[in-house]
Amino acid sequence: MTAGLRFTKMHGLGNDFVVIDGVRQTVALTTAQIRALADRHFGVGCDQVLLLEPPRRDQADFTYRIFNADGGEVEHCGNGARCAARFVHDQSLSAKTTLNFDTLGGPVRPRLLPDGQVEVDMGVPCFEPARIPFEAAPEALDYPLHVAGQTLTIAALAIGNPHAVLRVPDVASAPVATLGPLIEAHTRFPRRVNVGFLQILSRTEGRLRVYERGAGETLACGTGACAAFIAGLRWGLFDATARLHLPGGTLSLAWAGPGTPVYLTGPATTVFEGTLAA
Repeated sequence: MTAGLRFTKMHGLGNDFVVIDGVRQTVALTTAQIRALADRHFGVGCDQVLLLEPPRRDQADFTYRIFNADGGEVEHCGNGARCAARFVHDQSLSAKTTLNFDTLGGPVRPRLLPDGQVEVDMGVPCFEPARIPFEAAPEALDYPLHVAGQTLTIAALAIGNPHAVLRVPDVASAPVATLGPLIEAHTRFPRRVNVGFLQILSRTEGRLRVYERGAGETLACGTGACAAFIAGLRWGLFDATARLHLPGGTLSLAWAGPGTPVYLTGPATTVFEGTLAA
């Protein structure tokens, strides 16, 4: 790894990150170095490595890059966006309370709230199969998916990155560890997919577990929560605002409908700061 590299360990509801300031220090991490950083036995340990860099557009405040534990760069991470916004504020990189991040998945706008929570404008969800990407035609509310000798019913959408959502009667007994990796690598998702297992509790509440591509099951997933909420709302099961309970805690969500952004609100917590020795 890169000796002398400064980092901050953070988490959003247990979805944990190594956050790196690429504005005030030069950072050039290889895939192998990212994997080493993310290793929970020999490295710092995290679900994702987050890198903040100078903006590439006049309208942006920062470029926000996300790398999964396997070293692959991905488009979006809602819990990460909240942590990145908190990091920017705590590190005095900007005095703004509303920020504009550029990501691979498009602009992301986090806002620090007076109560310490962070609200993120997650952008407008996409349901067009070719843009998710997902091999299906035409666009539908849900799709049959053949997996391990059974036919599942899933919703497929992108909210920065691709998601599949399936409804389950009880998340505690959902086959996340077995079905998760099979759906993640399904050939109909050419860039792989994050997989949400959603239990509906009421019109304003649900439970969720997420198997993230390149990271496995995480304690929380911001984009996964958005995707599950949107799927539940389109199925007619959620109201326009709802709370989802994930293993790491609760996220609040709101969506006014097609063509409008999804809003995600939750905490962002700093654990410790450090410098790599070797």
